[in-house]
Amino acid sequence: MQKSYAAKNALYLIPTPIGNMEDITIRALNTLKMVDILLCEDTRTTSVLLAKYAIKKKLVSCHEYNEEQMKTVIDAYLDEGKNVGLVTDQGTPIISDPGYKVVSYLLEKGKTVISLPGATAFVPALTSSGLPPQPFLFYGFLNAKESKMKKELEQLKTVPCSILFYESPHRIAVMLQHLKEIFGTRRIALAREISKIHETYYYGTIEEVLQEVDTMKGEIVVVVEGNHTPVDYQNLSIVEHVDLYLADKMTLHEAMKQVAKERGVSKTVIYKEYHQKDGKKKER
Repeated sequence: MQKSYAAKNALYLIPTPIGNMEDITIRALNTLKMVDILLCEDTRTTSVLLAKYAIKKKLVSCHEYNEEQMKTVIDAYLDEGKNVGLVTDQGTPIISDPGYKVVSYLLEKGKTVISLPGATAFVPALTSSGLPPQPFLFYGFLNAKESKMKKELEQLKTVPCSILFYESPHRIAVMLQHLKEIFGTRRIALAREISKIHETYYYGTIEEVLQEVDTMKGEIVVVVEGNHTPVDYQNLSIVEHVDLYLADKMTLHEAMKQVAKERGVSKTVIYKEYHQKDGKKKER
């Protein structure tokens, strides 16, 4: 088991403001000043932040398209005794942003990674939602392809805790429409442009909020009430349970996996029982 200690010669994950430039900690500013190299999702965006606080730093691009190649480069920086910072355009690195591949690789190499606490959009969205704050599930972005988005929502509709999604303005109407069809009548809270000039919150049922999103702009967080209606799957046979999800357009593999999870049994048990149905029909 590897341990990581808060020491120099490390990769520092540094949260940056999600809107208001004052949403940055003193520790984050001191770390930005301390590191030798700063990895940025977009060097132009980071340059604006550094200029505000009169910080000059060597900037190196590290984003989703070159992260795989940057892993070894960053490892070499650390081997040279350099301190390296990593920022994304807004918020905490890795939360729906690049950085995961780099961190995973460096930890395998025995390097130290230190993540600073700081700004992220889903926390203020949750705490201002009026929905149960714990437990909660942060899901992030749903799949951009509608068929896959609907499958993801189908798999989430029985989750009993509050669920948080990130969404873009050009997809929010479609996302909420599918959410209404699959989740039914649920309370939601929608936060847009958190910590920015046009910060706005919408509360109500999915259908009520859906009526407000035609011309919505900016970055969006959707908080959805969990499913509080207990589902007694024991009243269904395994075959009926699987067929229920097949009717919801899941593949057979997905349906069996979901049923196994909900019943707390192995997929093998579900597979055998489901595929015995034809034999039982013949016996009758």
